[in-house]
Amino acid sequence: MPESFAEKLRRLRAEKGITQQQLASMMYIDRSSIARWENGLRVPDLVLLQRLAHCLGVEVSLLVPGEDLSRDTLTVIIVDDEPPILAGGLETLCRAMPGAEITGFTKPREALEFALNNRIDLAFLDIEMGKTSGFELCEKLLAINPATSVVYLTAFPNYALKAWETGAKGFMVKPLDVQDVIRQLERLKISLPAQNSQGKAERPEAGR
Repeated sequence: MPESFAEKLRRLRAEKGITQQQLASMMYIDRSSIARWENGLRVPDLVLLQRLAHCLGVEVSLLVPGEDLSRDTLTVIIVDDEPPILAGGLETLCRAMPGAEITGFTKPREALEFALNNRIDLAFLDIEMGKTSGFELCEKLLAINPATSVVYLTAFPNYALKAWETGAKGFMVKPLDVQDVIRQLERLKISLPAQNSQGKAERPEAGR
């Protein structure tokens, strides 16, 4: 019987000698995503497969899963071109939204590739990111899925007025704080994932 994607990932991670949390940190995702993959509840898309293969030091073709499992959790991305800030923001979002599937990107291009293959419920975007600003990324994400709720992240509050002209639904000053994120979710009427009787996160209702 062929080795499933979940079994393959557990084996490769064990051979690498790294924990789920260490792999999640390397990939800029939350640990629960790794756990879902290894439990056979979810499979990553091509963007994350490429990132996973790089972290495990294997060819992408070795990891391509045969499973096609649908998503049933709140899907969140955070985009910031500074890795330390991205890592800190990701940690805060994971604490504020337990059960959500959160993925971090340092490159706007990768975030767009991910959005083309996944329904993004909520996007936290840095504004100043080199060639592609958060404003431009917001427009492209909303062109892909107008239902995505976009929240800008910046260290410069003077961007606030321009931010509201781009279709975004929120604006937060860095560094992120757990309670501020929770209040932002309440303003957006986005419910946190609930746990069903089997302990699996159910897809929340997201107010648009």
